[in-house]
Amino acid sequence: MPKYSVKNEKFDEDNFLNIRQEIVSKWPTLNEVDLQEAVGYHKTIPSEKNLFALIRDTKKRGETIIYPRGGVALVDDQIDLLLHLQDHGGADYLPTTVDSYTRNEFFESAKKGIEQSIQNKRSMLNGFPVVNHGVASCRKIIEAISVPAMLLPGTPSPCTPAEIAFAAGYTGLLGAGISDTLRFTKKMPLSEGIRNYQYVDRLVSYYGERGVGIHREHTGFLTGTLIPPAIAISISVLDCLLAANQGVRQYSLGIGHNVNIVQDVAALKTVPRMCARYLHRFGVKDMALPVGLHHWMGAFPPNEAEAVSVICLATVIGLLGEVTHMTTKTSHEAIGVPSRESNAFGLRATKKMIKLLSNFSYPSDPRVDEEMYWIEREAESILDRVLEMGDGDPAVGAIRGFEAGIIDVPWSPNMCVANKVLPARDSSGAIRYLDTGNLPFSKEIKEFHLSKLKERAHNEQKEVDIDLAIQDVTDIAKSVIN
Repeated sequence: MPKYSVKNEKFDEDNFLNIRQEIVSKWPTLNEVDLQEAVGYHKTIPSEKNLFALIRDTKKRGETIIYPRGGVALVDDQIDLLLHLQDHGGADYLPTTVDSYTRNEFFESAKKGIEQSIQNKRSMLNGFPVVNHGVASCRKIIEAISVPAMLLPGTPSPCTPAEIAFAAGYTGLLGAGISDTLRFTKKMPLSEGIRNYQYVDRLVSYYGERGVGIHREHTGFLTGTLIPPAIAISISVLDCLLAANQGVRQYSLGIGHNVNIVQDVAALKTVPRMCARYLHRFGVKDMALPVGLHHWMGAFPPNEAEAVSVICLATVIGLLGEVTHMTTKTSHEAIGVPSRESNAFGLRATKKMIKLLSNFSYPSDPRVDEEMYWIEREAESILDRVLEMGDGDPAVGAIRGFEAGIIDVPWSPNMCVANKVLPARDSSGAIRYLDTGNLPFSKEIKEFHLSKLKERAHNEQKEVDIDLAIQDVTDIAKSVIN
């Protein structure tokens, strides 16, 4: 895609179709996508296999549904995997995680990976090469399963896999321009990642304008390290504003589990309020904002029993935070790529926790209220300054804001990020700022966080320094038995 100076402007249809010509020229299977035919195909798919409708109806009922991650190299093997997760794990909808070659548009390498997988009779790729397989092969997957399917591209370059997946009958896509660029790449400019997701979101609205609902989901900022809630929420709001302007009208807000009940519940309750508030500023009042929780994305305990405890805690937090859906993890996260059996195991553990707590609601808790107060103040400080720097444009503001460190992400690999912010846990396990970098926080906010860390340091007879932060990155993975 050509490099443009990015703005928060909706692509008109002619511009969208012109950009599309370059995208579909990147690999032969992309030329097979006929948007009119794809719209017609979607209308033959049973309504119970549409993720947009499933998420919408689940949110209205106040229930919680679950899905895992998963992808392998070959079509028949992907079908076997998904059927196992559906039938033995009870997944309410199913994933297709894209392989690394496809994420970087290395389609020739993906082709070799498919060939090697056939020869070795096992997957030689870390996901499903959706573009290489093409529309017809991917439709075999949709037709084999009984629930909706969502694409997990895991890349700031999602345009080509989105074209194939949507045409094949997938009705959801996970990812966003700011979050995926800054967590997956080192050198890609933020403007390019934003532009790519503007295209995907315009493609979603193209289908939507023709009666085909496709669900969009934000990932949260899932780096596998500690991300303060206000930073994660600020990025969700900015990505949500960009999606809304392209015509998306249902957008799940993803929050990563940080293994602290009070602060995690506060974050889950705060994110839709913040997004709705800023959407209203931009005149958008008809956008559905379900909330999703991602089970802990950091280092997992190698012991299976201890890993299950992390999964169950995340599930409890999601239910207390009244999420619409959860993305599950497995008890083999510390070992390597999970087997389909361990993936189903994680689903079943989560499903059972949902059933056990189906009639429970979190009582009013002043600790949650206090966390929400601070999270909102921090996020507002960031977002208002970012929008001011962008002269009201969230795309321009995000680019300028990250350059200045006004919005920052701890341990992001991307060179656009200042990487000056340093988080650490306090005595309760909540995430605080050891160093706020250039975040536009008031003296009161900074003193609040520092006081919490000083309290921990005093209790543990340690210094308030970087050692606290380093310890916390791997603490969840440590065994309870030495």
